[in-house]
Amino acid sequence: MKKILVTGGAGYIGSHTALELVVSGYEPVIIDNFSNSSRRIIQVLERLADRKLHCIEADAGNVDVLREVCLEHSISGIIHFAAYKAVGESVEQPLRYYENNLFSTMAAIKVMREANIHSMVFSSSCTVYGQPDENPVSEATPWKEASSPYGYTKQICERMLSDVSKNDKHSGYCLLRYFNPVGAHPSGEIGELPRGVPSNLVPFITQTAAGLRDELTVFGGDYQTADGTCIRDFIHVVDLARAHVAALNWCEKNPGSCKAFNLGQGKGNSVLEAIRSFENVTGVLVNFKIGQRRSGDIEQVWANVEAAEKELGWKTTFNIDDAMRDAWKWQVHLRENPGLFDGDN
Repeated sequence: MKKILVTGGAGYIGSHTALELVVSGYEPVIIDNFSNSSRRIIQVLERLADRKLHCIEADAGNVDVLREVCLEHSISGIIHFAAYKAVGESVEQPLRYYENNLFSTMAAIKVMREANIHSMVFSSSCTVYGQPDENPVSEATPWKEASSPYGYTKQICERMLSDVSKNDKHSGYCLLRYFNPVGAHPSGEIGELPRGVPSNLVPFITQTAAGLRDELTVFGGDYQTADGTCIRDFIHVVDLARAHVAALNWCEKNPGSCKAFNLGQGKGNSVLEAIRSFENVTGVLVNFKIGQRRSGDIEQVWANVEAAEKELGWKTTFNIDDAMRDAWKWQVHLRENPGLFDGDN
């Protein structure tokens, strides 16, 4: 059974991917410093996977620890999630984002080469495109200036991996450009677990619906869109997780290659449409207001996913209604189990 190092594997997307790796016959080895996740997620993953999982508590930017883990476990591939990811926060704390996101990626690349590992899947983002001139966005769409430091770190890391790959004929590098991950595992037992006030839309919707937040502010109602709110391509986190397994297989079959793939539904929904979807599938109304635009936000973007469907053999199986339903299951699970993921950091 091949062992795959999953940096940031206790996080939102990382935890779902670890579970899908088990389902697909891989053995995930998780490294996480739990700065933005919970140690107890590992226990839940083990119950859902029905097996013990390897988890090392450490910073993914620590080259010595990464090297030791890779050699000890004979790692055959890396899926690199570990990064700070809040657009708004990156505008407020740019240096923190540059330091964490760039150094952790450099550490993963360095250890990959030292430990003779030949597959890397990188967690990128549609923010590399900036505000595109046209939608849907394909992988050939020229990059614009990133609208946030977070987006720029993804541009830099992609360039770094592309440059490294040109001198590495034995390894495959897959750059996955996420659009907007939403939802939770259908069991309702793992999902997005923001610390403090959520920076992403869906957890703010669910927390407002659950009475944990008084009101949701929709950032901007005067964009050049049908209802004035931003348009995003919302992709269910389980579909996204499965794409990482497909990407790992692609890396193994394409040594000497480095390629980016868009991951999304392939269509856009506005913020107001997302709210209405939640209300329709749950029967719970969301108290919201239209506020000012938020710095760093892109007006509208959605994906052309033909390349991922053709070359990765992957396609989405869930829609936005499924994602909202599962996100609410997760929020209800947290409400029915107060303190479940508190007090361990």
